[in-house]
Amino acid sequence: MSQSSLSQETAANPIRRQVDEIYRSESRRVFATLIRLLGDFERAEEAMQDAFAVALEQWTRDGMPANPRAWLVSVGRFRAIDSIRRLARFDASMPELAQKLDSETAISEEEELEDDRLRLIFTCCHPALSPEAQVALTLREVCGLTTEEIASAFLVAPPTLAQRIVRAKAKIRDAGIPYRVPSISDLPERLDSVLQVIYLVFNEGYAASSGDLLTRTDLSAEAIRLGRLVMQLLPDAEVLGLLGLMLLQESRRTARSSPTGDLILLEDQDRSCWNQAQIAEGRALVQQSLASRQFGIYTVQAAIAAVHSEAASAAATDWRQIVALYDLLLQMSPSPIVELNRAVAVAMRDGYAAGLQQIDEILGRGDLADYHLAHAARADLCRRLGKTAEARAAYQQALMQVKQEPERRFLEKRLRKLG
Repeated sequence: MSQSSLSQETAANPIRRQVDEIYRSESRRVFATLIRLLGDFERAEEAMQDAFAVALEQWTRDGMPANPRAWLVSVGRFRAIDSIRRLARFDASMPELAQKLDSETAISEEEELEDDRLRLIFTCCHPALSPEAQVALTLREVCGLTTEEIASAFLVAPPTLAQRIVRAKAKIRDAGIPYRVPSISDLPERLDSVLQVIYLVFNEGYAASSGDLLTRTDLSAEAIRLGRLVMQLLPDAEVLGLLGLMLLQESRRTARSSPTGDLILLEDQDRSCWNQAQIAEGRALVQQSLASRQFGIYTVQAAIAAVHSEAASAAATDWRQIVALYDLLLQMSPSPIVELNRAVAVAMRDGYAAGLQQIDEILGRGDLADYHLAHAARADLCRRLGKTAEARAAYQQALMQVKQEPERRFLEKRLRKLG
């Protein structure tokens, strides 16, 4: 049964409305627990759908149970065991499997159910899987996005995306990847994988890599939801830092584009449109992470976003502090993109010529030659310095590489203004 079928005729029946809402809010939690109990993605998905189908019928007749989620887990588990027993006459291994599943206790306490969600995240983000598979599997199984939605977000054909998910599940099954939170000794490496996936999902939602839209609200919202989940269950300093970073970035969403969907740069944004509740929460998380003295790259990036959030205007931005934070970030995680961002901050602190010199050094090494934002940043500094010919050439280079339509329109507009 799909979510859309659950939504039918809800207005005529309050129980149907409640079941519909429980499906939206609880189905992935029920699914996570059923994976623990049944040990198989496909079997757990089928059991969950069966449980909701029974709920529609039985709750309408008998009323809602006291604990709907535990009820759904229990019904789904027993329906799966019954299905396995029916198949036993065709497969000699099925009776043993049914007996094993029947003998295991279905723990229904809230804490155990919450742990199941964390287990599922770590399973989907196992380092044995490719980064692409980790992202696809997390969005599908943890977030409940459809194959078509994920494929659309990452510009992959739905059949290709579906095969990627199938192969990832097969690898988990064949390699015997355990469905559990890793041990303390393995946690740092495994947590890194989880945070990387959440960060990738958020970035694609916050600034789509290509397509007609500047942002994908659904993806950034899912990433923040995952960040909150991991923080509740595993309040590591970098988990706090990543959630703080996402909230601070997300706080600017409505100010980042015009009503027609055109890009608005940070310096030109109406800061009264920034979400102050998200900013306050994000800053508090950053401060908590920094106070632990065990923070990493996400916390430093969040601290940079926090400095921006504190400025009443672009002119009031503390660029000295931002450059210092980029210096720290380069020590922790050297990369040409961090260098590029630092160069832009240097341009704001020391003058456009100083920033342009650093960008030219980065491009001169061959780094970021195919990165449109590097050429766009160079073009902007040349424009500010009155180097019109160089600015025009850099804008044209950026236009050759950009894949997102709002950014393309922005670059074309800047190029036209140069004459």
